[in-house]
Amino acid sequence: MDNLNDALQKLKLTAADGASDNVEGCLDCLLHALAQNNAETSLKVQESGILQVFPRLLSPHCSCVAKVANIVAEIAKNEFMRNPCVDTALIPPLVQLLNNRDQEVLLQTGRALGNICYDSHALQAQLINMGVIPTLVQLLGIHSQHTALTEMCLVAFGNLAEIESSKEQFASTQIADELVKLFKKQTEHEKKEMIFEVLAPLAEHDVIKLQLVDAGLVDCLLELVQETVDSNKDDDVSELKTASDLMVLLLLGDESMQKLFDAGKGSVFQKVLSWLPSNNHQLQLAGALAIANFARNDGNCIHMVEIGIVQKLLDLLDRHVEEGNVTVQHAALSALRNLAIPVLNKAKMLSAGVAEQVLKFLKSEMPPVQFKLLGTLRMLIDAQAEAADKLGKNIKLVERLVEWCDAKDHAGVMGESNRLLSALIRHSKSKDVVKTIVQSGGVKHLVTMATSEHVIMQNEALVALGLIAALELGTAEQDLENAKLVEILHKLLSDDTSAPEIKYNSMIMICTIMGSELLRKEAQNMPFKEVMSKLRCHENKLVAQQALVTEQRLIIES
Repeated sequence: MDNLNDALQKLKLTAADGASDNVEGCLDCLLHALAQNNAETSLKVQESGILQVFPRLLSPHCSCVAKVANIVAEIAKNEFMRNPCVDTALIPPLVQLLNNRDQEVLLQTGRALGNICYDSHALQAQLINMGVIPTLVQLLGIHSQHTALTEMCLVAFGNLAEIESSKEQFASTQIADELVKLFKKQTEHEKKEMIFEVLAPLAEHDVIKLQLVDAGLVDCLLELVQETVDSNKDDDVSELKTASDLMVLLLLGDESMQKLFDAGKGSVFQKVLSWLPSNNHQLQLAGALAIANFARNDGNCIHMVEIGIVQKLLDLLDRHVEEGNVTVQHAALSALRNLAIPVLNKAKMLSAGVAEQVLKFLKSEMPPVQFKLLGTLRMLIDAQAEAADKLGKNIKLVERLVEWCDAKDHAGVMGESNRLLSALIRHSKSKDVVKTIVQSGGVKHLVTMATSEHVIMQNEALVALGLIAALELGTAEQDLENAKLVEILHKLLSDDTSAPEIKYNSMIMICTIMGSELLRKEAQNMPFKEVMSKLRCHENKLVAQQALVTEQRLIIES
């Protein structure tokens, strides 16, 4: 059967007659031709119409079904053949063949499905809906000694796990146990990488995170880190990074994180502490990120501060002040920020010198570092008047904050800068702090912050502005006028969607600025009395009462 066209014709006829003996010879000829010139042969297959008989040949009762699946796998390597394979309904019989016991049939079937659905989320989603995931997980368990079949399953899992709808199905299988069992047996870098490529997307799902922890993945990862930490080989460096990154990913789930923390006694928690003083940047990074993840719970945070983790983080940061590793800086600051959230930790962390160490990174030009730096300081000074007073009088800090309030390309940095400016005033209630912020040009940013789309930021801005007006109205009045404060207050009060606390604090502000002739005249030229008249009937009692008080004040001042 040297002539491919003859083989295709005979295959069409014999398949129609069900003569399987003749079919096998034709299939061998076709496979040989595909090995010689895949694209040209695939085109001839498409033109011959032979695909129409393939669904019948993809039957578990057909003695040459493995060869048919092999041919489908080969022709589906070509993008132009994938739609014809779908159109001739090859997917359903192939999916059925995944229940076959023959390893060669399974291997070729998996290849065929993988190639047909390559790079098509729609077709991969169709496979998921047809229930291939539980079947493939079972296959992995049964045929774990068969290298080619194992690799086929891993490639399939890697593709399917990228689709969000697959995660629930994976979570209902033994995938975690099977992958961990398989991982423990691997010695080759390439095989470990294949498993990692499946684990990473699966570990984004909280239920699977916990399953992987229960299956013992963490011990495997810690062992791998231990084996590769001192090596300079590219493969070992890559494995160290992947293993430590995956460890951090497992800690993003609340249940898996608490299980590994184990009230501060967990072996994983103890191990990551030893990563912080390491000389390996990847381990430093993973250690700091792990601490940041463990610090998502107040109880954990309090325990970690008690056992001295803050000093370990400060020592780590100290090693990265001058031209340090930006990712390590960011991770260590993230950990400190989270640790500073519980009220019990703030004074201890301030006494440990956290604020002073964090301020060393003020010169950083990296937005992620700036963002975490700002968040850490804001958490530290919450209800800490003395610390807020000290930082609020730090001219370098305040000037940097005012500069970052204009960082329009980095909304997070801009928002955190505004919030820290406001916090310095609100928590210190200090005339000196207010003067420093006014003289550094911070007032206009706080006025703008009052127009934020976030109610919490609006409110923080209005409270800070109220304190500025109460403590240093004469110093700030020109800046308040230039920033159009009165106009903004009118808008906030006239807007029916403004939250009750925004309306309340805006009215307090109006009463306070009556002490400035400049701002009082501006307020008198705007229809505030009409707004107050309307707000006297507001459903919120505090708002209604304050509207009456503000209206009377406006009448007196007029």
